[in-house]
Amino acid sequence: MVQERYREFDPAEVRAVATELKGLEGPLLPILHALVDRFGYVDRRAIPIVAEVLNLSRADVHGVVTFYHDFRQEPAGRHVIKLCQAEACQSMGSDRVLAALETALGIRLGETSPDGRVTLEPVYCLGLCASAPSAMLDGELHGRLDPVSVLTLAQEVQA
Repeated sequence: MVQERYREFDPAEVRAVATELKGLEGPLLPILHALVDRFGYVDRRAIPIVAEVLNLSRADVHGVVTFYHDFRQEPAGRHVIKLCQAEACQSMGSDRVLAALETALGIRLGETSPDGRVTLEPVYCLGLCASAPSAMLDGELHGRLDPVSVLTLAQEVQA
């Protein structure tokens, strides 16, 4: 997921996306996904536009954006590491993997590096429970991580 492929925020484009998809059954989620696909995140300035098009309150739209982890509200780094925080990964040492990643990257879980190179996000199950602890780097799954092997991911995003 490389940030450069996303467009700059454009209110007219947000309105066009929302208007195009508003006829779907339950259109809010498809609209928000389309905005993430187009801009890389749901800009706070998009919320009132989507709310107006769908005749919803801003609070309704904001509530959905903040509830689902897939709808980030800030641009992500050029690389995104999603580290599983579910029970299976926790039981297999994801806390040690996280500590190693945070140290190597110089950021904490939920942050983006100041240079915009990498975002470290929590995720609650990647479906690799038998290969715990696991992570996803730019859409590619990595399992059976430990504090040493995860440094390869850190080096990959810092290269």
